[in-house]
Amino acid sequence: KKVIVVVDYGRGNLYSLSRALSYIRIPHVISDKASDIIGASSIILPGVGAFGDAMDALTDRGLVGPIKGAITDGIPFLGICLGMQILAETSEEFGFRRGLGIIPGSVRALPAPSNDVGTRLPNIGWRRLIWDNEDSMVHGLKKDIMVYFVHSYGFFSSEEAVVATSKINGCNFPAIVRRRHVVGCQFHPEKSGAVGLKILENFFK
Repeated sequence: KKVIVVVDYGRGNLYSLSRALSYIRIPHVISDKASDIIGASSIILPGVGAFGDAMDALTDRGLVGPIKGAITDGIPFLGICLGMQILAETSEEFGFRRGLGIIPGSVRALPAPSNDVGTRLPNIGWRRLIWDNEDSMVHGLKKDIMVYFVHSYGFFSSEEAVVATSKINGCNFPAIVRRRHVVGCQFHPEKSGAVGLKILENFFK
């Protein structure tokens, strides 16, 4: 029987994500096994920390190939925060690194504040979610909603991949990206209250 797998590679906030999934009655397992990933019905890749460290952790556990294979096979995939960023082709965080290369784009530093009224980095806290396209990930949400971010780098992708953005220091950065069955959320839906739970539900629908 296929199950929803939350990937444990030592770099994710698994407890709050698992609680959020349980709250919306999404049965799931937390696993670091390649066999579970290959046989999953859906995959969630959470992540906190640095890009290169996360890629190394996935590589050390032999999970890069199974994740890419699952995505190629059409298994629905959700990357959260750093788990979204490593879907990119490249990153500039602590030097040049290659990502999974699933969604075109690169991870670059967010702009620092140019004066005292700017937002200091890292970008921590509730920010407005902005979207134009009626994508299924934002179905049923009001236009004026806030979600919770914790990051210093953004995944800058091509426009057609960007579902929603947010803004910091005059820069619009992608907050939700999608390429067919692969979705990334830069914010933490599991920490974004009712809005975040709705976005998680939308992914599984």
